[in-house]
Amino acid sequence: MAAHPGEVAISIVDERLAEEAAPLVRQLVEDRVASRLTAQDPTLWGPDAESEARVRLSWTSLATTSRPLLAEIDALRAELAAEGIDRVVLAGMGGSSLAPEVITATAGVPLVVLDTTDPGQVADALAGELARTVLVVSSKSGSTVETDSHRRVFTAALAEEGLDPARHIVVVTDPGSPLEKTSVEAGYRRVFQADPDVGGRYSALTAFGLVPAGLAGADIAGLLDDAEAAVPVLSGDSEDNPALVLAAALGAAHARGAEKVVLADTGSGIKGFGDWAEQLVAESTGKNGTGLLPVVVEGPQSPGFSNAGDDATAVSIGSPADGAKVGTTGSLGGLILLWEYATAVVGKLLAINPFDQPDVEAAKKAARALLDSSDAPQPSPAFVSGPVEVHPSEGLLPEGTDSLAGAVHALLASAPAAGYLSVQAYLDRLDDASAVLLRTLLARASGLQTTFGWGPRFLHSTGQYHKGGHQNGVFLQITGAVEQDLAVPERPYTLGGLQVAQALGDGQVLAGHGRPVLRLHFTDRAAGLARLVEALAEVGR
Repeated sequence: MAAHPGEVAISIVDERLAEEAAPLVRQLVEDRVASRLTAQDPTLWGPDAESEARVRLSWTSLATTSRPLLAEIDALRAELAAEGIDRVVLAGMGGSSLAPEVITATAGVPLVVLDTTDPGQVADALAGELARTVLVVSSKSGSTVETDSHRRVFTAALAEEGLDPARHIVVVTDPGSPLEKTSVEAGYRRVFQADPDVGGRYSALTAFGLVPAGLAGADIAGLLDDAEAAVPVLSGDSEDNPALVLAAALGAAHARGAEKVVLADTGSGIKGFGDWAEQLVAESTGKNGTGLLPVVVEGPQSPGFSNAGDDATAVSIGSPADGAKVGTTGSLGGLILLWEYATAVVGKLLAINPFDQPDVEAAKKAARALLDSSDAPQPSPAFVSGPVEVHPSEGLLPEGTDSLAGAVHALLASAPAAGYLSVQAYLDRLDDASAVLLRTLLARASGLQTTFGWGPRFLHSTGQYHKGGHQNGVFLQITGAVEQDLAVPERPYTLGGLQVAQALGDGQVLAGHGRPVLRLHFTDRAAGLARLVEALAEVGR
């Protein structure tokens, strides 16, 4: 398909997939799905989803309706700069952090993102010059525990430096949320009310994406311009509509067993798009035992993409690449809107509601229960391998297993045919960054489609799919000892305590779904990672 100048385009490279997608595209055109979606028709997904969809479709008009924000953000940035405040730290999870991160990374402007409960990573953010720092606290619900903890920790740190916390805190939240009430009472510098009729994962072009990115110096007006340029083609009931073509390709692939979508950047110039799309697709579609699992890989030569099997569809972001079955191209603003449209349409094809997240709350409840029972004894490892404590779910390890390689092998062997492996690292995304190498190593060792997520960040992304999507995953959790913990003011827990509760809580929920879980706890993070890498060299499958 030819590209529309300044907009977006898609190509289906695989001829068989193109043939299978074609009738779906024709049906979507006949049903006027694109124009009805643009008109915010809540009946597209059936009566069970109608009430939710009625208050979740304003994202289709954000390229226009978000325009008034631009002047407000510019004015605030100038005001802050006049006071020497030019360092932006974002406290947010899921949709509140992923979009600003890809926008600023692509623009090449600095933004410190706190989407973690790791005490070391939060301490790094606190170590910056606080007098020059504005903390953007972003939470749609206004009750996100991680973000509330960040706000409390920073408030105390600012006060200890003799600074007025209220002058250094900006808030983005929905109207009427608990955070809005708290912010007004505290006299925070500015409270931006986001559009309440947009779900978090579709909020890239709302205040959640634009405020932190704009304060950091990204060209958010250009972002909206690019999105607006894509609207005519994405809203058209035409067989050339790239959103309909993408949705049909993914739907057709899913119908024949390719429920994974492997995403690789192929020179798009966009930094981290896969991480943003991962949440959008996984949380929107992974429910009722079905859905699409995004697998974000390092590049087109990476395992999972270059050797994708029948259970996966390789999609390139950028120029076409060997191994890709589908390719999408365009500007960041255009691609955001393309994938939002396509994901909503895939929901119709899969007969699910793409706007709810029924299984996300389970892990939160389990973590809260563990925090409330802080006196409970910590689980004992099945065995210890140097700096690694091994904690398997019940029945995972064969009797007599006493080696790290044996434990990992048992986890991989428990995966069903065409299953997947999820690596979940509850570590410091900066200081423990080399842990990302585990995705490639484990993908090669297992032959499985393998995802990697930083905890608890992934809980707000692929966490929904793990519990609600296809139940063929196995899970490797990694936790690490905390050298110096951080107390959360006016709360009965520390960041380190919250971090481990989130890991244990999610592990309990996954095991309750009958999924194999192996948690490896590094008593020394660097040594533990090195020991695990050594063990992977021994793993055969």
